[in-house]
Amino acid sequence: MVRLSKIYTRFGDGGRCMLGDGATVPKSHPRVEAYGEVDEANSTIGVAVAEARRAGAEYAPIADLLAGVQNDLFDVGADLCAPVATDESPNARLRVRPEQAERIETLIDEYNADLGVLTSFVLPGGTPLAAALHLARATTRRAERAATHLRDLEPERTNAAACVYLNRLSDLLFVLARWVNRAAGEGDVLWTPGKSRADAGSD
Repeated sequence: MVRLSKIYTRFGDGGRCMLGDGATVPKSHPRVEAYGEVDEANSTIGVAVAEARRAGAEYAPIADLLAGVQNDLFDVGADLCAPVATDESPNARLRVRPEQAERIETLIDEYNADLGVLTSFVLPGGTPLAAALHLARATTRRAERAATHLRDLEPERTNAAACVYLNRLSDLLFVLARWVNRAAGEGDVLWTPGKSRADAGSD
């Protein structure tokens, strides 16, 4: 159980921080970067939750779904914060499990079922909620890249399931953005290659 009685400790003033296993590393360490990016992704999803609640009762299931994702992302951050020990026994630490990504896959299939086939790339926009979901998607992709970089550097000390979860989550956020635009009657905002060029439309 977390117990915070003081917000600042001055411990990190020298540019170092403590990992979940008690080791201290520079704040620029790839592991700190990875779980820091997950925190940012979680924060942008929080904005999407607020937008979903503001958009009306019909989007309450999206808000509830995303609130569950936020909890999962704390699991991801806790996992990445504590390197996997060589002799770590099962359930010794909170680790992301494959079924968490599998649940995201089920949601992707559910929300994607009635969406049309894409014939162009989608621009991040549409309704405010869809735009917030696209922003969350992009920050989740960055978190995934940071976690994957960490896994490449420390493969035996990094849980691959955390990277898989982030990969699936960014796909879900993309699908949800499309679903929201469709539900609002906006449709996809499609990319037009070379639209602002002088020779646009000459092909």
